[in-house]
Amino acid sequence: MMPAFSIGPYPIEHPVMLAPMAGVTDRPFRQLCRSLGASYAVSEMLSCDLSLLKTAKTQFRMDHTGEPGPIAVQIAGSDPDQMATATVMNVQHGAQIVDINMGCPQKKVAKKKCGSALLADPSLVNDILQAVVSSTDVPITLKTRLGIDSDQQNILQIAEMAENNGIQALFIHGRTKQQKYQGDADYRLIAEVKQHISIPVIANGDITTPHKALAVIEQTQCDGIMIGRAAQGNPWIFNQIRQYLETREVVAAPQQNEILSVMYQHIVNLHDFYGPDRGYRMARKHIKWFLAGTALDHMARQLMKIDQAEEQLLFINQNLLKQVA
Repeated sequence: MMPAFSIGPYPIEHPVMLAPMAGVTDRPFRQLCRSLGASYAVSEMLSCDLSLLKTAKTQFRMDHTGEPGPIAVQIAGSDPDQMATATVMNVQHGAQIVDINMGCPQKKVAKKKCGSALLADPSLVNDILQAVVSSTDVPITLKTRLGIDSDQQNILQIAEMAENNGIQALFIHGRTKQQKYQGDADYRLIAEVKQHISIPVIANGDITTPHKALAVIEQTQCDGIMIGRAAQGNPWIFNQIRQYLETREVVAAPQQNEILSVMYQHIVNLHDFYGPDRGYRMARKHIKWFLAGTALDHMARQLMKIDQAEEQLLFINQNLLKQVA
């Protein structure tokens, strides 16, 4: 098994972590993944635009009640002073680690020159790292990509800059901004970064199975791996990978009744967290993900038509849970 590592003063028990995903890694999902084996989870990204503070979306994203520590919050922005202010505010709201987003490739983020668009401007990256690190005593981490496109893969420069500015861990998605989520993740540059810097390096992108996780770790010699899309509907992946790394044994996939009972409880948690009106809508994508690949996949279509929280749970109880009981 790989040695455990720390982010600042916080020991990370094992290398299998949950990646932040906008619209997915809300508090109920982070809690679910932590309970099923993720050693670490980062919140959905929060805009550094403080005028958005009072919006419902931001309020939900800043809620960490009952979460196991360390509480890690991701921020996105392009103005160094604004990002420093947002860091201080998040620390006041309970953040124990702040992660800077320079990895999101989405158009609406990139056109504000945030996320992975920042990689085109290394001097601005440097200013942001400096401002955020010097604004607080809590550990600051950086989530980034290989570069803007295949001609501008400047991750080595960014990694050295991060270490020199006091960043405590570097999370690298093995694609460029231009690739978004197309093509295959490339781990060669992550391996190079790991040889060049001494802070923890965590690899991300396309890690979908225990075998792939081991292959990425062996290729990159990284300290940890982050699982993103592969955890959607399959939060068991964290324990499966951890077990495989420790014993080289593959854990059996969960039985259908376990999938359904975990799904049901997760939906209850979403309803509780968001309130019934918003909760049943937030639950829909999770229902699709959980049922995909099961014999009950066809039920997802009917569930999408239900527009009440209570009815959603009742349908699952009567038509799914009772079928497999």
